[in-house]
This record gives sequence, C-alpha cells and structure tokens, in this order.
Amino acid sequence: MIAFPEKEEPVHIDRRAFLATLGSAAVVEAMSSEARADALEHYMIAQLDKPAGPPAQPLVVRRGAGALFGGPSPSGQRPELTALATMPERPTLVDFIRFRGTPSIGNHILQSANDALRKGEPEETVLACLLHDFVLNLMKTDHGWWGAQMMEPYVSEKVSWAIRHHQALRFYPDPSVGYEYPELYVRIFGKDYVPAPYIKSSYESARKHKWYMDARMITVHDLYAFEPGMKVAIDPFMDIIGRHFKQPKEGLGFDGSPVAHMWRTLNYPDNPL
Repeated sequence: MIAFPEKEEPVHIDRRAFLATLGSAAVVEAMSSEARADALEHYMIAQLDKPAGPPAQPLVVRRGAGALFGGPSPSGQRPELTALATMPERPTLVDFIRFRGTPSIGNHILQSANDALRKGEPEETVLACLLHDFVLNLMKTDHGWWGAQMMEPYVSEKVSWAIRHHQALRFYPDPSVGYEYPELYVRIFGKDYVPAPYIKSSYESARKHKWYMDARMITVHDLYAFEPGMKVAIDPFMDIIGRHFKQPKEGLGFDGSPVAHMWRTLNYPDNPL
C-alpha cells in the first residue's frame, strides 16, 4: 500500500549557518544546483550526529571520498578517524551497517526505513529506504547511481532501480502522494533553483516507468529521517533483509560480483594499495 506522509514539523535549518559552510557568495554562485542540493543533504545528515567537541588528534584522511574515509563535510571540516572494528570473515549487510557506516548516515537510513515500516509500506520499499544512502560512506557524488550499482547483485531489480532514481525525484513534486518540492530547498537555494540537465532527464524517464512509485516513496520517507537524537535499532529490519537481500555465502566483498571491490573498500579502508 502507498502510505501518505503525515503532517510533521519541518526540519529547521539555519540558512545563514548552512551557506556559511559553503564558502563565499562567489563560491556558492559557481556551484551547480546538484552540488548545492547534495551539500544540503550532507549538512542535514551531519546534524544528526554532531560531535561533542573538537577531536583530540590531528585529522587525517583515508584514501577515498566517502564519509568513512574522512572526506570533508560541506563545511570543509573533516571528522575524527578512529580505529574500526574487525569485520567477520564472511561479512553480511548487517555487519557493514553496524561496523562500516558512520553514525550520522546510519541514523538517517534507519530513520527512513523506520518511517516506511510504520506507515505500512511493502517490504521492498522498506529495504530500499534502508539502503538508499548507505553508499555515502563510500562515495558522495551521484550517490543514487553509485548506491544502486553497489546493491544491484543482491536485491531485486525494482529495489536497485528505485535507489538509482530517488536522487532525481527528490527535486520534483508529486501531489498524488503528498510530496511537494521541499520548502527547505526554496529557503536555502531560492525559488529559481534548477537541477542539472541530467537530473531532469533522469526524472522524466523515471516518471514514465512502471516502478516510478517505488522510487518516489524513498523521497517521501527521506523527508522524515533527519530527527536529531532519534535512535532506531536495526533489529526490526532483520527479517526483511533476510527475505529480500541475497547475502552471498562467501561474504560481501568476496563473492566475485562486479561490485565486490566496493564492499572490500569499506571493509579495508586503510589498505595502502
């Protein structure tokens, strides 16, 4: 069933504080609309897990661009990198979510999946919400495409398609499910905000597709997944993962799939070569 979003309080973002993280007015003006939108989403995710104070050690950056590797936030600040837990010999999706996801991204995807679950969405939609932004730990640019590719061998074609297209659909309203162009985007970027041409093309293609609504519902539940202080356990999703995620017996990263290297990169983020 399609769950219509409930009327909930909008997320409060200090416009000046956000724009200050991007740099000078000239820098903001030079950014593409897609870059500014991604910066906003990263900024909102970062608010879920603000550090209590400055790191004790000088910051370093792991090889790679994603959050797990210490890649900079939209403000240019880098997170403190700490020792990572040792992964099991045959790691599962749950192991990666628990041990190879930054807390803020983990909170966001669990909140999104929880919103979908409590509003009665089909299990594949709940799974898509749980997985849609996990790839931000690995790669930030074009995260919809990267995320779909990373999950493709292990989920249904519908789930990976929905993950791929949610990136474009977030910019376009759909009154049939109560999804409006986010007022937050208007406040931050102005009423003339225009997505990049390839985003518009992706939206127009998705709008005609039989799985359009599966991708659309990710954007609906994405809106209610930035609540600071809210912690959601992964336990309620274990059975859904078991039924709809094809866990390789060798472990993610060791099954010879075309995307195994993406999982190994998260498993071994400090490998020198």
